[in-house]
Amino acid sequence: MTDLDRFLATFLNPAVAGQYAGAIAAGVLVTIEVAVAVLVTGLALGLGLAVLRAYRIRPLNALIVIFVDVFRALPPLVVILLAYFGLPNVGVTLSAFAVLWLVLSLVLAAFAEEIVWAGILSVRKGQWDAARSTGLGFAQTLFYVVLPQAVRLAIPPLTNRAIATTKNTALGSVIGVGEIINQAQTAVAVTGNATPLLMGALAYIIVFVPVLILAGRIERRFAWRRA
Repeated sequence: MTDLDRFLATFLNPAVAGQYAGAIAAGVLVTIEVAVAVLVTGLALGLGLAVLRAYRIRPLNALIVIFVDVFRALPPLVVILLAYFGLPNVGVTLSAFAVLWLVLSLVLAAFAEEIVWAGILSVRKGQWDAARSTGLGFAQTLFYVVLPQAVRLAIPPLTNRAIATTKNTALGSVIGVGEIINQAQTAVAVTGNATPLLMGALAYIIVFVPVLILAGRIERRFAWRRA
């Protein structure tokens, strides 16, 4: 057997690929479910925290800053393990899927809050003053004038961070979430063949390349052009 034959038998074994194609496909569905749930929850929570921070209530702002700093500093894997193995000790039992969704949502929310908050701060003070001079209140100025500009400024870094966070769905394999990597690792353990890992890598490309293309189009569509 030549080196090429051994490589093909190890990474491109048709029999193994056919046997575990269904399992990898099931992992793709779980990965997409987690990713969509994380995106919706994380971005919504991050936007909400940035809006609350704009009211500049000191005790509340201090709590938001602590939350953001903690979840931006800790590796997501550490938080996942702490939540999955630690919460049952205080009477809170969550499924592995729920732990992965919750932790990644909080991580994305922390980054999203900081990005949107930076967008709010970047809006010129004259925009606030002009809106207030027309009789708009603080909340109206924030929601109708400042926030639309801030979100548009925040879209490029938000899309990049959202993609980076959703790829962390692979961390669910350490707590038994049946996503792509978990299914691939299980298949490798059973067969002793690396073909499922290559299938998993291809599955990630199939799932995330369209997302990257869509993110690029969104960034170009909402690119900020100042006069």
